[in-house]
Amino acid sequence: MAGHPLIFRPHGWPDRIVRPAVGRSPVNAARGAGRRDLTRSASVARVEAVLSVADGPLTPRRIAQHAMLPDAADAKRAIEWLNDAYDRDGTAFRIERIAAGYRMLTRPEVAPWLDRLHRRVDRLTLSPPALETLTIVAYRQPCTRADVESIRGVQSAEMLKHLIERSLVRIAGEHDSLGRPYLYETTKLFLELFGLRTLADLPRAAELKPQNEKTAPASKP
Repeated sequence: MAGHPLIFRPHGWPDRIVRPAVGRSPVNAARGAGRRDLTRSASVARVEAVLSVADGPLTPRRIAQHAMLPDAADAKRAIEWLNDAYDRDGTAFRIERIAAGYRMLTRPEVAPWLDRLHRRVDRLTLSPPALETLTIVAYRQPCTRADVESIRGVQSAEMLKHLIERSLVRIAGEHDSLGRPYLYETTKLFLELFGLRTLADLPRAAELKPQNEKTAPASKP
């Protein structure tokens, strides 16, 4: 996870939700480039424009369609070129692989200035109990309510209902046991909001926080 746009808290959970890019940062081809480079620059600029206004992650195929490129491979090459340029020029942007697609994000180090300028609030604010419940589901999924409650030590039906209403958790099926309790798992929106490509990108955790340990309050960027 080194270099990833998320900053992780001591217990391995994201300190904040990733933010979509706000604005564009055009990358121009080197002066004096030949006609072939100018053509490539035009296609790269279209990819950049598409990603800068997208409401969520886009697959390479969708990017290619919107940017009028021959195929998804060309979209991936354009993204690589843009990221190289962003890293080289030290821009505030980075295109990251999130869930099933790509999304343009602002780097975490510029977040404080964006917040002060726009007085923005987090797209999602979770209470410590809700964040704790979400953490358990993320690491133990698919899991039952009883699984969650055995770790938290308290009744968790309302927390699970709240997370379902926020589209962060969904019912994945029923457990093959007495009473056939529901199984819960995280959603694609969970991956998008926390800047994860897959669940394999979750920080490694040998065990969840003991229930007698005080839960740290959710921090705000």
